[in-house]
Amino acid sequence: MTYRILTLNSISARGLARLPREHNEVGSEIERPDAILVRSADMHGRSIAPGVRAIARAGAGFNNIPVAQMSARGIPVFNTPGANANAVKELVLGGLLLAARNLAPAWLFARDLDGDDEAIAAAVEAGKQRFVGFELPGRTLGVVGLGAVGVEVANAALALGMRVLGYDPQITVQRAWQLSAAVEQAASLEDLFARSDAISVHVPLNAETRALVNAARLALMKEGGTVLNFARGAIVDEAAVLAALDAGRLHAYVCDFPSRALRGHARIVALPHLGACTGEAEENCAVMAVEQLRDFLENGNIRNSVNYPDALLPRLPDTTRLGVANRNIPNMVGQISTCLAARQINIADLLNKSRGEYAYTLLDVDGAVSEELLAQIRAIDGVLSARIV
Repeated sequence: MTYRILTLNSISARGLARLPREHNEVGSEIERPDAILVRSADMHGRSIAPGVRAIARAGAGFNNIPVAQMSARGIPVFNTPGANANAVKELVLGGLLLAARNLAPAWLFARDLDGDDEAIAAAVEAGKQRFVGFELPGRTLGVVGLGAVGVEVANAALALGMRVLGYDPQITVQRAWQLSAAVEQAASLEDLFARSDAISVHVPLNAETRALVNAARLALMKEGGTVLNFARGAIVDEAAVLAALDAGRLHAYVCDFPSRALRGHARIVALPHLGACTGEAEENCAVMAVEQLRDFLENGNIRNSVNYPDALLPRLPDTTRLGVANRNIPNMVGQISTCLAARQINIADLLNKSRGEYAYTLLDVDGAVSEELLAQIRAIDGVLSARIV
């Protein structure tokens, strides 16, 4: 079978090479696509073709994708958590050093020096005390969110001699195994802010995390603290940060999200969204996105979906595989099984997983499944999509 895959952005050639040309048509002009590969293109308000079965985002954030709409259509949306973690970690460490040693204002000062070498040397000696900084060992970094990036940041900060506090009530077992035992658990966000010299946020943007860094929590921080935001701009209340900087409570704000309000402030370093902007990260994200998309199209397996549960079922030989997405309501598997049993079709293996309002079922069945039977399964109240894989 040949799959048609629409690309909405330039995708790394290394990732696209994982899609064999004999089984896939890939490009930015594909009509009637089976799947979509995207990086940063805004898909809100865009018409998503009826035949689309999956969307894969080559990156961790997915605010540019209408996830709720796709969920209701039975379309899994994939992202690539961890693929760009090292790139973001390195930028966070760079942000820490920029703030600690006042490197950005010091560079601007040195860049604008004028005169001969003697005059420049005299100006350097007269002006360098304005940029006296501090060292990182012994200071405390609070890390909010211990996913792929947060764990790497926490472990790296320990290696720099910092004390590290972490807060993530939803940390996964996988990330817990990766996290150094030397990272201390904060009892709450307020506890973390109160005990930290610097805060780094690594959480997705949603209703709960919007303005997570706000005036009340900034007031708890030690005087002269630093806030680092390489997650999403709206996680930090800009007005509260500006007020804390102007009052002298905060030492610096380093972020990846420039805005008019932040522009020109002496204690703000706003970078142009460089978090995943390395060749290595772009390649890693593309490879991971393509492999997850291909596994879903060819085997029905789901890994790293943001809206449907992980569902991995080894394929039994000499069977027909069905993939069914449905609302998470009672008796869905029973109704699907009844449809199969009425046609004397035996279920050789089955996996049913749920996540919130939605569920996903993989079935390996003995014998062929007709289009008529597939239409009958699709007609079950609560089924959102069903296909022969």
